[in-house]
Amino acid sequence: MNHLFSPLTVKSITFKNRIVVSPMCQYSSTDGFANDWHLVHLGSRAVGGAALVIAEATAVNPEGRITPHDLGLWQDEHIPFLQRITTFIQQQGAVPGVQLAHAGRKASKSSPWTGSLHLSPTEGGWENVMAPSPVPINQETPPPQELTLEQIANVIADFKAAAARALTAGFKVIEIHGAHGYLLHEFLSPLTNQRTDAYGGSFENRTRLVLEVVQAIMEVWPADLPLFVRLSATDWVPDQNSWKLEDSVELARQLKSLGVDLIDCSSGGNVPVQQIKPGPGYQTPFAQAIRKEAAVLTGAVGLITSSLQADHIIRSEQADMVFIAREFLRDPYFGLTAASELHQPQSWPVQYERAKPR
Repeated sequence: MNHLFSPLTVKSITFKNRIVVSPMCQYSSTDGFANDWHLVHLGSRAVGGAALVIAEATAVNPEGRITPHDLGLWQDEHIPFLQRITTFIQQQGAVPGVQLAHAGRKASKSSPWTGSLHLSPTEGGWENVMAPSPVPINQETPPPQELTLEQIANVIADFKAAAARALTAGFKVIEIHGAHGYLLHEFLSPLTNQRTDAYGGSFENRTRLVLEVVQAIMEVWPADLPLFVRLSATDWVPDQNSWKLEDSVELARQLKSLGVDLIDCSSGGNVPVQQIKPGPGYQTPFAQAIRKEAAVLTGAVGLITSSLQADHIIRSEQADMVFIAREFLRDPYFGLTAASELHQPQSWPVQYERAKPR
């Protein structure tokens, strides 16, 4: 029976355990460049025993940033410092990953600790906030610009170019961000996609962009390296024409057929009227359903805070990996802590050996 510290081989990569540092925006970049904060933030989690460390939502173009302080991979100049980070992560026995993203209508915001407010160009934001349709987030946010077909093609090309740079930077896993109300999720959901062309209307049309982004990335991403997709399994908007779990299952089947290895199962984030009742492991059933019905590897995420809880998710075959965010902010060494609590062997950095529980 698999457990939290069972290795998992995906294509040419063997993860030493099932613990993933989930992408967590740090809002600490200038012009998309990584810096010492990112090195310490990501590197310390690799030291802390995670098998896979995924860098935050990394914008594929400047307009795709959530805030002016997001990480980016839209130019070659971003690569060198990221290489320093990926090298350090691998030296700790972990695998470096990156989440490629476009914020869509959620772009041009201030950082969370300053209110996540819409920024005008005079406030450091930008005018060309793009989305599938000109549907504003709320009354306080101006409507985004509807992407033209040419601009959609440019977005696909930007994802492809960013993936090539990610490979050069030393990342071994790419996760495509198709969740949380960002651009790809906006195309998937009828709540935010009101187009009448080839990218709107039917399920086939609304999923077209995600599938085309995957296909474009696979032209430059080696066939022996893992490719993940994060989905919001549901919009959490009942009794409406919204994105639902059964849609995610069908999309997961199609993504698997294209060569996607794992679906990172989150939820929500697309519209203010969502009805979420969060609790410990509240999103894990999505991972379990997609894993079973689409026959694809899944990752569970959301209020996973203890070693016993994480281990139970793997042992009960609800998911194949656990993606942990806030608990890794509270305890950068969660992987080492969990190994100790579960009485599982886990190598410690030699510099820390003298503190290892006996």
